[in-house]
Amino acid sequence: MQTHYWNLQTDTDGAALREAAALIKKGEAVAFPTETVYGLGADGLNGAAVRKIFEAKGRPSDNPLILHIAAKKDILKLTSGLTKQAEILIDKFWPGPLTVIVAKSSIVPDEVSAGLDTVAVRMPSHPVAAEMIRLAGTPIAAPSANISGKPSPTDAETVLADMQGRIAGIVDGGVCEVGVESTIVDTTGEVPVILRPGGITREQLEAVLGNVELDPALAGVEAAKPKAPGMKYRHYAPKASMYVVEGEALKKLPLLAKEAAKFAPVAVICGGEVAESMQRTQNLHILNWGSGKTDLAVKLYRMLRRCDKLGVELIFSEGVTEDGIGLAVMNRMRKAAGRQVLTSDEIEALLKNSSQLKSFVLK
Repeated sequence: MQTHYWNLQTDTDGAALREAAALIKKGEAVAFPTETVYGLGADGLNGAAVRKIFEAKGRPSDNPLILHIAAKKDILKLTSGLTKQAEILIDKFWPGPLTVIVAKSSIVPDEVSAGLDTVAVRMPSHPVAAEMIRLAGTPIAAPSANISGKPSPTDAETVLADMQGRIAGIVDGGVCEVGVESTIVDTTGEVPVILRPGGITREQLEAVLGNVELDPALAGVEAAKPKAPGMKYRHYAPKASMYVVEGEALKKLPLLAKEAAKFAPVAVICGGEVAESMQRTQNLHILNWGSGKTDLAVKLYRMLRRCDKLGVELIFSEGVTEDGIGLAVMNRMRKAAGRQVLTSDEIEALLKNSSQLKSFVLK
C-alpha cells in the first residue's frame, strides 16, 4: 500500500487536510497529530474501516478504541445518555486530553467498543485533529499510531517508521505537546473511575468531581475484558529489558549502571540531578529528560524509541512521585518495564556478585 505523507509546514492552502479527510471518508486509515500523541484514525461509524486500524497495528480485537469528535454536542448521538459526572467533565475539560466512558448508542460499531455496552469519547484540542474530524464529517476512531505494544509516537517520523506501507496516509503536524495519552474516566457508575491516567491529572478531576477512584488495573490487576485502551496488554515497550528504580534505590543507580555497562550497552532514562551524578562510558547511554515530570511526559516515548535505535541490552529508568502528571508517567513507565522494579537490596546483591550481574544484564 502507498502511504501518502503530508507536511503541514509546506501546506499553504489546506489541501493536505482535505485530502486526508477524503481518505477517511473512503474508509481508509490515516495518522494525524493530537495534543497527546499521534492517532491512527478511521471512520468510527464504519466497522470495516475500523478493522483496518486493528490490522495495521496488529492490535487485539478486544481492546476498545476512542472516538474523537469535533464539537461537544457530537457526543449526544454516540451515547444513550450522559451522567451528571460526564456532563461536568465535558464542560470543564473539553476540548483537551480527557476521554469519558459513557453508555453507547446503537450507531457505535462493536469494532469500536469491543462488544461492550459503553464507548470512549474525547474531543481533542489540537487544531489539526479538530479540523480533520470536521472535514471528515464523522467521529474518528483512533488509537496511537504505532505497532501495538511499542512506545506511542509523538512525531510523524516515528509514525512513518511503524506505519509506512500499512496505512493510507500520515499528516505531519509537528511534535505533540502533552506526550502521553489522554486520561480515561469511566462515568457510568456512582463514583467516577480513572481507567488510564493521562494529560488531565487526578487532582484536576477531584477539584471538580470530589472523590475519584483508580481502577485496580492500574496497580497491576489485569482486566479480563478491558473497558478502555491500555488496561490489559503490555504497552509502550522498548526492545530491551527495562527496570524502574525508585526512592532510596536511586542512590545506587549510578554505580549499578556503570558496572552493568561493562557487559553490554546500557541506557539510563533519568532527570538532570541523577544524570549529573553519572559518568558516561562507551557502553553507557544517559538519556536526560530535564528537570520536571512535565518534561518527562513529553520525552518518555521518544527516549524509549531512542533506546531501540541505540541497540542497548538493558534500560534503567528513574521513577518519579505520582502526584500530578507523575501518575500518568509512572503508569506508562511501569507498563514499558513489564512492572519490573529494582529495590535497593536487589541492586546491592547484584553489585556484590559480578557473575550474577553479568547474567542479569545478558539474560
